[in-house]
Amino acid sequence: MTVIHPVRTYRSDEPLPREEQLAWQIAEVAAAPVEVDADVAEMVINRVIDNAAVAAASLTRGPINSARAQALSHPVSTGGRGATVFGCPLETLTSPEWAAGANGVAVRELDYHDTFRAAEYSHPGDNIPPILPVGQHVGADGRAVLRGIATGYEIQMDLVRAISLHRHKIDHVAHLGPSAAAGLGTMLGLDPEVIYQAVGQALHTTTATRQSRKGEISTWKAHAPAFAGKMAVEAVDRAMRGQTSPSPIYEGEDGVIAWLLDGPEGRYEVPLPAPGEAKRASLDSYTKEHSAEYQAQAWIDLARRLGTERPEIRDPRNVEAIVLHTSHHTHVVIGSGSGDPQKYDPTASRETLDHSIPYIFTVALQDGGWHHVDSYAPERAQRPDTVELWHKVTSALDDEWTRRYHSEDPDEKAFGGRVEIRLADGSTIVEEIAVADAQPLGARPFARADYVRTFRLLAEPALEPAEIERLLDLAQRLPELTADEVRRLTIVATPGLLEAAPRPKGLF
Repeated sequence: MTVIHPVRTYRSDEPLPREEQLAWQIAEVAAAPVEVDADVAEMVINRVIDNAAVAAASLTRGPINSARAQALSHPVSTGGRGATVFGCPLETLTSPEWAAGANGVAVRELDYHDTFRAAEYSHPGDNIPPILPVGQHVGADGRAVLRGIATGYEIQMDLVRAISLHRHKIDHVAHLGPSAAAGLGTMLGLDPEVIYQAVGQALHTTTATRQSRKGEISTWKAHAPAFAGKMAVEAVDRAMRGQTSPSPIYEGEDGVIAWLLDGPEGRYEVPLPAPGEAKRASLDSYTKEHSAEYQAQAWIDLARRLGTERPEIRDPRNVEAIVLHTSHHTHVVIGSGSGDPQKYDPTASRETLDHSIPYIFTVALQDGGWHHVDSYAPERAQRPDTVELWHKVTSALDDEWTRRYHSEDPDEKAFGGRVEIRLADGSTIVEEIAVADAQPLGARPFARADYVRTFRLLAEPALEPAEIERLLDLAQRLPELTADEVRRLTIVATPGLLEAAPRPKGLF
C-alpha cells in the first residue's frame, strides 16, 4: 500500500520532528531493504538500453563534446576505481561525479528518453547517469545498481505526482537532485541519517528557474539534469563525511515550499511506498518513440497518419488554419500559448524547435514521420513550404484535455488533443489522439524488442556491431552482473569517432 505524507511549511518556533520531515521519509524509503520485483527489473533494463541508445546517437554533438572534455580533464578520485564515460574506451576513467555529468548530458541532449507527467513533469531516466558511475567507482554489483535505480525512479516520480514546480517557474530537475541522492543511498546501503542529509543538500543545490526552457532555449537544457545528478553525487559524498544540510529543507520557514513553491500556506500530499513495499513507480514511466518533447509524442503520431491519409494537407496552399486543442501545459509550454515568437522562428536552435508543437506537427505532417537529426536540420526548418504551413498552426487551451492530462486514472490520462484543420475549400478535418502509439494504451505499445530495435538503429552510426551486442548482453543481465561487469556497462564509440570530434578547451 502507499502512504500519503502531508507536507506544509512550519515556523521556526513550531516543532517538526525530523521523522515527520519529507526528506527523512524519503531517506527511510531509500534505506528500506526491499528487493526489486521482476517486472520492475525488466522495465529498468529497458530504460538502461534506452539511455544508451540516445547517448550513442548524440556522442559527437556540441554539448556532449564539451561535457566529455570536462570530465576527462579530471583524474579518478582516490576513493574508488573511477567510472566510464559514454563513448570512451573502457580503460578511460574519470571521477564518478564528472562521469555522471558527462553521461547525463549525453542521455538528455536529444530529449529522447523516458518521461513522466503529473503535478510536475520529469525524465526519470536522468537518475541512471549519476547512479551507474558511482556503482562502477565503488564496485557495486548489478543487483545493487538495479535497486538504486528503482529507488531513484520511485522518489522522483512520487515527488512529481504531488509537487508542482513549473507553476512557480522552478525547473523540474529540483525533484531529480533528491531522487538521485536517494537512489545512491540505496545502492550504497547507507543509513537513513546519511541519506537524509544528502537529500537535503541535493535539493538545496539544484533549485533553479525555468528560464532554461523558455524563449531561445540554449544548450544548458541538456546540462541541467546532468548538473543535478552531479550535485547529488557530491551531496552523498559530503553526507558520508558527516556534513549536514539545511533542515527542514522542504518545510522550513525559509525553505523550498515557503519561498519557491506554494508559500507558507502551501499544502502537499506526497505518496511514498509503505514500509516493506516494493518500489514500482518505474512501471508508470512513459516511452518516447520520437526525439521531441513528450507532449509532442502523440501529436507526431497523429500528424504522420494524417499526412499519409490526406497528402493534400501537406501543401500550405490547401490549408487555411490548423488549431491544436490541447492541455494547458502543452499550450503554454510548447504551444502558441507560450507567447514565445522563437517557436515560429526558422533559424531557432534545435532545443527551441524541440519545444515548438507548431513546428513539430508541421514537419511530421509533411514528412510522414520524425527523425532525431533530419527533422531539426536548418535546411528542414527553413524550407519555404514548411515555414508557410508552420505559421498557420496554433494551439488552443481545452479544459477537458487539461483535466485528462492531470487525471490519475490511467485509462483516461492523456497527453494529446484534438486537431481542427480548416481547408482552403471551406471543409474541415477533425481528428484526435489521446496517447502516443508507443504507450501501453497506444496503438503500438513498446516492448523489449522495440527498445532493442531502437538501440540498434541509433547506435549503428556510432558503435561497432560487436559493441552493440556487448552492451545489449550486459544490460539485459543487469540483476546478475558482477562488479567487474558493471564497470563495463557503457558504450565505446567506433575507433576514430571521438578523435574527430571537437574537444573544446576550458578552465580545467
